[in-house]
Amino acid sequence: MSDSEPASLAELRRRVARARQGGSAAAHETFAAAGKRFARDRVAALLDPGSFVENGLLARTMDEGLAADGVVCGMGTIGGRPVCVVANDFTVKAGTWGRQTIRKIYRQQEEAERSRCPIVYLVDSAGARLDEQFDLFVDRQHAGRIFLTQCRMSGRIPQICVLLGSSPAGAAYMPAFCDAVIMVDGHASAYLGSPRMVQMATREEVTSEDMGGARMHCGVSGLGDHLAADEDAALVAVRRYLEYLPQHWETPVPPAEPRAPWPGPPLSTVVPEAQNTAFDMRKVLDGLFDEGSVFQHRQLFAPELITAFARLEGRAVGVLANQPMRKGGVLTGDSSDKGAQFVSLCNAYGLPLLFLCDVPGFMVGSAVERAGIIRHGAKFLQALADCSVPRICVVLRKAYGAGYLAMSGASFGADATIALPQAKLAIMGPEAAVNAIHYRRIAAIADEEERAAYVAARREEYMADLDVFRAASEAYLDAVVSADDLRAELALRLRHYTGRELGAPRRRTSVVRG
Repeated sequence: MSDSEPASLAELRRRVARARQGGSAAAHETFAAAGKRFARDRVAALLDPGSFVENGLLARTMDEGLAADGVVCGMGTIGGRPVCVVANDFTVKAGTWGRQTIRKIYRQQEEAERSRCPIVYLVDSAGARLDEQFDLFVDRQHAGRIFLTQCRMSGRIPQICVLLGSSPAGAAYMPAFCDAVIMVDGHASAYLGSPRMVQMATREEVTSEDMGGARMHCGVSGLGDHLAADEDAALVAVRRYLEYLPQHWETPVPPAEPRAPWPGPPLSTVVPEAQNTAFDMRKVLDGLFDEGSVFQHRQLFAPELITAFARLEGRAVGVLANQPMRKGGVLTGDSSDKGAQFVSLCNAYGLPLLFLCDVPGFMVGSAVERAGIIRHGAKFLQALADCSVPRICVVLRKAYGAGYLAMSGASFGADATIALPQAKLAIMGPEAAVNAIHYRRIAAIADEEERAAYVAARREEYMADLDVFRAASEAYLDAVVSADDLRAELALRLRHYTGRELGAPRRRTSVVRG
């Protein structure tokens, strides 16, 4: 400090330096030893260099050990696009929320809402401070306001949560209200009750990882959408998501330079003729969409249904595809929830939807009925009915029962329904249908070989009746194309839909049985 520097400026410099320091040196050392970045370093790694402008830096600088009250908030850019960011500072009282923490987070949400730009939450917090609960829990402007604001911003501006550490109790709802949740393997956790609390309440002994770790949430509960190997990979995933999301719901997704698909075998050799031969749907995606553009959403959860962002000649689209390599591509309660969320996400932000259908229907059995598969399936169908973005259904091989509806078949309002030459559309597959139609006759045949021959003949007759050209001749299908011509067909149709005004059913809201 020079002799001529005003005392007020010197005090400002001191307070700013103290606030930017975060927690104690010991807290920083412990944090770094766990393989984690300091909150301000995370923000710097996420945003374009030199673009960050901070709000509320000096909050609670008069309180020893509460630098910026444990949260870094502000604005910056990612790839030149304005964003808002909220980052918990775990070196300050374990990133817990105090009275000013909540005001700062809510203030940044307001800024994102006014600026109509995405907001990214970098979450690493031990929850609310119980010693300050009177000042942060019960009033209109207290912690619940953050979640209310998230709900109100939903579908209007993109909200992305990166779970870099813990998010317990009520704070666990912050990721739940976001459009995309990225979790760092081995570090992220979210649960309403900690293992210690659960042990006290129910006597169940469980580890933090099993209770609410990243792999559990990404593969079992469905709270996590993307499992990242480390913090660097998590921040890369944020940028990938933003490539497919607009600034806000009334702006288009920025286009990209068109690319040819991955070089590989012709799609006509990838999709088998035989209805029950498994194949990897990911190879179809690689052969259809621009090279390197396929980005899966919820890859580990309910993998029998693939949900992914992709680009077709540079245009961003949402893709839902049955995966025959997993449970034969059958739809379950979890995959129904997954499909409903992805359809709603794409519809909210104006991405056209492409359905690649190879579905034997919905899972059956007493266990899934008890688990509410009808209710989950209805949620998926309701999301489709509420959809206003263009939808194209492509039947690759089979489309049976209500699975055809869930994959946006013609009767559920698709803008176009296309089929490959080997496609079969029916209420049910040949095995179940023949058994239902000829049950008594089959049961009356005592000889096993004779019975098997009879069943095989009836199945062959049934399949012949499902000839795709018969459906096309009745104009039930808009087109039958070869797999090798499918990319060009889809590109031309999507080009036609570009610029179409998107409307929604006139009503207050749909009622979904959750």
